[in-house]
Parts: sequence; structure tokens; C-alpha cells
Amino acid sequence: MSDYNLSLTVRTETGKKALALREEGLVPAVIYGGKSEILVKSPYNETEKVLKLAGYHSPIDLVVDDKKTMAIVKSVQLDPVSRRIINVAFQEVSANKLVEATTPIVLINFETSDASKAHLTLDQVMEEIDVKAKPADLPKELIVDASKLATTEDKIFVSNLVLPAGVELSDKELDPETVVANVYDAAAEAAAREAADKAAAEAGEVNAADVPSDNGEKPAENTEEK
Repeated sequence: MSDYNLSLTVRTETGKKALALREEGLVPAVIYGGKSEILVKSPYNETEKVLKLAGYHSPIDLVVDDKKTMAIVKSVQLDPVSRRIINVAFQEVSANKLVEATTPIVLINFETSDASKAHLTLDQVMEEIDVKAKPADLPKELIVDASKLATTEDKIFVSNLVLPAGVELSDKELDPETVVANVYDAAAEAAAREAADKAAAEAGEVNAADVPSDNGEKPAENTEEK
């Protein structure tokens, strides 16, 4: 049993007819992973609410014409302009079998770290990671304590992630030393870029003075008194 529920009905509309569903305030979707794919539709507001809560990592109890099935969200198609949901793909899952899901990585307590007190900036390189677990064990997020970060040499690695019981990483080949987050000095990097740009500009001015005139000779110096 899941913490989230969504009621849907079977649809026959496809192609251009599916577009009309969106105008009626419905979201076309597909459920796969069972014996066959099921084309479904559901009210937009209810669908959006459940997807925001469950994300790609929590199981959802889908009720299709009074028949309940457990699924996770595998993909959501958004309108590129309005960012409204225009299609959803659900994967049917079994409560007793391992499934893969994408879980957010959430960094906390950086504001209490020595790095933050030194006005360094936290850069989260990896914001999510794929895990494998039974649907009921899928974590909503992985929390990482960043309070120990102190200098620009400090990093948080995949090996620092604490996985709940029954949860494992989907990618067994993922290097444990893959960086999740690091620290950098934004002010120092900005100053270095400014110095480099200034040096490049000065070098360009010097090179321009060495450019020969059209007859192959350098421009004559003006020796007249001003």
C-alpha cells in the first residue's frame, strides 16, 4: 500500500484526440510493466498534486476503473512553454520485487560549516541518484550532512551517502569517489577571471602595436612636437 493515490480511467483517445483531452482538463497517461500497456487519463489538478508529492521515487496506488495497481512515475512530459503536464508514463511494480527509482540528494547544515563561515560557496554537482529497493523501502530523498566542510579541498563523495536499510545503488559500476558536492571560493575565482581578462586585453593592445601597415612596414612614429 502506498501513501499516494490517483484515480484514472481507461482511454481510447490517441494522437490528435489525446490533445483534446488536455483541453478538457485531463492528462493522458500510460501504465506499462504489467501484462500489457494500459492507456489512461486523469484530472489535471489531482495528477499534478500527486506527482509533486511522489516524484520519481515513491510508489503510487493507481485506481483504474476500480482496479488498484501499484506503480512509480518513470517519465513526465511537460509543455516547453507553459510547463504544464501533457503526458505521464507509469511503471507497474510489485510490492515484493526490487525496482529502480531516481532519488534526490539533499544537502543540509552547510550554513553551520567552517566553509560557509569563511564565505565559501557550496556547489552540488550531483542532485539525484538512481537506487534500487522494494517499493515500500524507496527513500523520498537521501540526506547528507555538509556541516563538516571547511576548505576548498573538502568534498562530498558518493561513498559518503548513507543508504537506508534495503536500499542499494542501481549502478554497481559507479565510482565511490564520484563527487556529489564541493566547495569553492567564488570571490577568488571572480578576481582570477578579471585578472586574466585584463592580461589578455593588455596583450592584445601590445600585439596590435606590432601589426605592420599595408606596405609591410610598421607605422611611422610621430616625432612632431605637440
